[in-house]
Formats: sequence, structure tokens, C-alpha cells
Amino acid sequence: MDIHRPDLKQGAQRRRARFLAAAVAGVLLAGWALASLEPAAPGVASSSLWLDTVKRGDLLREVRGPGTLVPREIRWIAAETSARIERIVVKPGAQVRANTVILELSNPELIDQQLGAEAALKAAEADYQAHRMSLESQLLDQRANLAGVKSDYESARLQADAEHDLAVSGIISRIQARRSELASAQLKLRTGIEQERIAKFEQTIAAQLAADRARLTQLRNAAELRRRQVDGLHLQAGIAGVLQQVPVQEGQQVSIGTNLARVAKPGDLMAELRIPETQVRDVAFGQSVRVDTRNGIVAGQVIRIDPAVINGSVQVDVELSGGLPAGARPDLSVDGTIEIERLTDVLYVGRPAYGQPESEVRLFRLEADSDRALRVPVKLGRASVSQIEISAGLNVGDRIILSDTSQWDAYDRLKLE
Repeated sequence: MDIHRPDLKQGAQRRRARFLAAAVAGVLLAGWALASLEPAAPGVASSSLWLDTVKRGDLLREVRGPGTLVPREIRWIAAETSARIERIVVKPGAQVRANTVILELSNPELIDQQLGAEAALKAAEADYQAHRMSLESQLLDQRANLAGVKSDYESARLQADAEHDLAVSGIISRIQARRSELASAQLKLRTGIEQERIAKFEQTIAAQLAADRARLTQLRNAAELRRRQVDGLHLQAGIAGVLQQVPVQEGQQVSIGTNLARVAKPGDLMAELRIPETQVRDVAFGQSVRVDTRNGIVAGQVIRIDPAVINGSVQVDVELSGGLPAGARPDLSVDGTIEIERLTDVLYVGRPAYGQPESEVRLFRLEADSDRALRVPVKLGRASVSQIEISAGLNVGDRIILSDTSQWDAYDRLKLE
């Protein structure tokens, strides 16, 4: 017969409960263990990375920027009056002398104005001569009148002196002697007046002739201006050099002040570099520069720093002290490297792809005798073109990854393959 055993059933239930609790605990423990593990380091091909080793020594700080060669002496030739371009005599690129005619222009109205100015000048010169001769004639008349008065005065003075002695001797009356003295005094006074009149007239002549000469100068300047404008219709280079530009066409009407041609001296060149505004703060006058013309390196020094920022860069003018290589010409593209300073006994390494001077970054450092790279904090210092100072975080001999590692920002380790 079957015997009812409820204790056996209860024991089986307890065993199943223990097994279930153990299974749940195992799953929870495994989940916790997996959650506490770091993500697996991604594999990266070593050949795709840019690596460098931290060094100690002297670091030459430099900044670099593109630029062009430009002539030190450039002359823009502008139209001195409105005119029409009749003929382009010389094309850009040609060697020119100071008197080489580049353009021929026409302006009939200007020629008429020149003829009128020349005629007015000649008429004014003739009037000046006539006026001067008339004034000189009047001055001579006054001087002749003065000479007559002086003669009469001397005669009257002699007579008065003689009659004075006779009157004292009683030969003639005192009244007659006194009359002679009064006549002499009157003539003396007239002599002084005539002298003063001549002096005043000479001042008047000088003032009138000065006014006439001023008018003559004005007319002469006007005639010279018209003459120069007419001569300017045969546009000359003005300096010896190379004709660079002729920005007009035959038949074109131009106004006064329009630039018609540009002439430059090709042998005397300088470099205009464009330095990023973030790097130009350390650039100073007199610093040494190396200019790469793609056909040789030319030495130079900074002579001017533009105070304005244009399109994120600052223009720096460089005077070239070395001989220019063959093929150097105006508007040639160049690269310039400016030497800022030399740092002695510092830690330095190649510039990371995303590291800025005086900042803190996290770089991947290769572990010794391992194929793994660990991300470490690094403090950067002063920078050069391709190298940067290490202020803290790395030691001599450490190898780091300089490539852009932004795609692995979620990982602190990399595995090099």
C-alpha cells in the first residue's frame, strides 16, 4: 500500500528554491563582474599612427606662414586728366626705362586749354614789362624833379650866406638878407618832401610789381600744369624696371586719377608673409627669417608688422638679405619661417594634431615593452612650428601618439597591431 510522505515533497521544494536562488545570485555576480570590467581596447594599425619620442635639449621656437615676393619699389602711374586710350605701346612683362612711352592718350579739349594758358601767360608777361617800364619812367621823373629842387636849394643857400655877410657889413639891408634865408629854408623843406615822395613811390612800385609777379606765377603754374597734362597723354614709365600691369584697354575712356600702369624694379624684392593671428604675438622687429622660394632658401629679417588683422592673419614684411635664386620674381608664392627664440634644456616633442600651446591635453603614451597605449594627462608649454614644449606629464624617452585620436575618445587604452 502507498504511504503518504509530505516531508519528501517539502524537501524537494526546498532544494529547487536553493538551486534557483544560487542561479540568480550567479547571474547577478556575473553581471556585476562584467560591468566592472573596462571596455576592450580597440586595435589600431601602428602604420596609420604618427608617433614621436619625448626628448630633452634646445628647442628653437618658430612660426611659419605663406606669402609672396613683392618689389620694394612699385610705381603706379595714374591719369592726370580725363582722356581716351588710343594705343597700348608696351605690353606687361616688358623691360622699360624711365622715358619709355607705355600708353598714348588723347584729349582735344586739354590741348585747347594748354594753348589758352600759354597765350594768357605771354599776355601777362607783356603787361608786366609795360607796367614796370611805366613805373620806372615815373620814378625817373620824380628823381629829376628832386635834382632840380636840390639845385635851387643849393643856389638859395649860397645866396643867403653871402647876403648875410653883406648885411652884417651894412652893404645891404637886413630885410633882403632875411628873405634870402627864408627862400633857402623853403627849398630845403621841399627837398626833404621830394626825397620822402620818391621813397614812398619806390615802395609802391615794389608792391605793384610784386602783385604782377604773383599773377604771373599763377598763370605760369597753370600753363605748366596744362603742359604737363598734355605731356602726360604720352604716358611714360617714370622709373626703369618691369611693366607689371596695364589695367586698361584701347578705346577706353578714363577719368583723372585712374591707375593706368604699374612699374616695379624686379631686382629689389621683399617678402610679405601672412602669419596666423594666434602666433603673431611673439613676432618682433629684427627677428631672423628663412624664406623658401621653392628653388632655394633666402635669409631675411622682419622689418614691419601690420597692425591690422585680415582674414585671420597679420601681414609681416621681410627684408631679404641673401641672394635671390634663379626664377625669383614678383608675386612668386613663398613660405617664411620666423625664428622667435631658442629654449635651452627643455622637454619637447612633435606637436600633436589637436594640442594648443599653454594647454592641458590627454595623449596616448605607449607602454614600455608592450603593444598597448595608455591615455595620460599632459601639460603643454610654448610651441614652435612642428614641436612643442612639455611642461608636465611625460618624461624623456616616452613615446606618444601625435595623430588625431578623437575617434577613440571613449577609450583610455589602445592596442597597437
